[in-house]
Amino acid sequence: MGITQHRDIVVIGGGIIGAAISYYGSKFGLDITVLEKGELASGTSSRCDGNILAIDKDPGFDSQMSLESQKLVHELSKELEIPFEYRNPGSILVCENDEEMEAAKKWVEQQQAAGLDFKMLDKEDLKNESNYFADDLYGGLECKTDSTVNPYMLTYSMFYSAKKQGVKIHTNTEVRNITKMDDGSFVIDTNNGTYTANKVVNACGVWAPKIGEMLSVKIPITPRKGQLIVASRQQPVGLRKVMEFGYLISKFGGERKVDKVMEEYGVALVFEPTEAQNFLIGSSREFVGFNTKVNHEVTKYIAQRAIRFYPKIADMTVIRTYAGLRPWTEDHLPIISEVKHVPGFYVAAGHEGDGISLAMITGKVIEEMLNEKETSIPIEPLSIDRFKERVTQ
Repeated sequence: MGITQHRDIVVIGGGIIGAAISYYGSKFGLDITVLEKGELASGTSSRCDGNILAIDKDPGFDSQMSLESQKLVHELSKELEIPFEYRNPGSILVCENDEEMEAAKKWVEQQQAAGLDFKMLDKEDLKNESNYFADDLYGGLECKTDSTVNPYMLTYSMFYSAKKQGVKIHTNTEVRNITKMDDGSFVIDTNNGTYTANKVVNACGVWAPKIGEMLSVKIPITPRKGQLIVASRQQPVGLRKVMEFGYLISKFGGERKVDKVMEEYGVALVFEPTEAQNFLIGSSREFVGFNTKVNHEVTKYIAQRAIRFYPKIADMTVIRTYAGLRPWTEDHLPIISEVKHVPGFYVAAGHEGDGISLAMITGKVIEEMLNEKETSIPIEPLSIDRFKERVTQ
């Protein structure tokens, strides 16, 4: 294809972040073209669980951002034509010792102070939640607002509506190079022809740094691998998302009382019933580059950890296991930002395990930035410049 096609805004990346930007952007009058190197939702968006959580967010800005996203998902469940298995059951964290219960109390107090619907649970509450729980658990906490979706269906549903709103989508179109011209526009070379654009949004998740390099922009995102087990639901073990309190400690890099190998692989219980009547059981956190091969040793530890909390599920059938990559940043917040020294170039990536949770607010904020409106949430904490400041201190 020798013809160069001019577009106003090009979004690179056809995952859930690209879908949200496309949906909200087209809804508010932006002319958007999406370039995706494979099929839509073929990367991280199809290799994760589908939770819209506030329970595992740092109290304050982080949890407020998640709450805004939850409201938007609730609206989408009424707005979008294609249903995406939206449910709103809340979620719980369980504690296995006194220290975790103490930490949980502080966590709940902080979240309540930030205005979120959190409460503590005792042993009796856990028994009422599920009689499959181990008898020696101390208690836990609950967040009422947490919801769950099918991430693949939500991505597809937003793209479906975005297309009807005029978004052009090009799959199997890999960006090979981007050049910033003197007139401020961008030239985007792909395996499927050349595009020029006034603005470019990089929504490539773990691959965002590669796109940044093309414009000499350093994007500090590292892939962090996570594995899941899909098990068949032979009995009603639980009706909503359950995580161990140690998951939070693992997420934010604290010390846990678990054996060394569990710590090394970042293994912590995540248990989630799906609408298809199966269970997702996780999770792990490892820095192993772009390797998405399932490590069966890690699978074994994930299963062991699940049995620690649910002893009776030991004989459940495993249907499959899979691994995905989370786009990790060192402060666990995404980058949702224009790059000041490359005007017109935006980054919407680095959500780690919160891409599904925060996709909607990300899409909305990028739309507001592109339309030069006031943003729904403060964007300073999400600026790419925050990493530069840290280096020079």
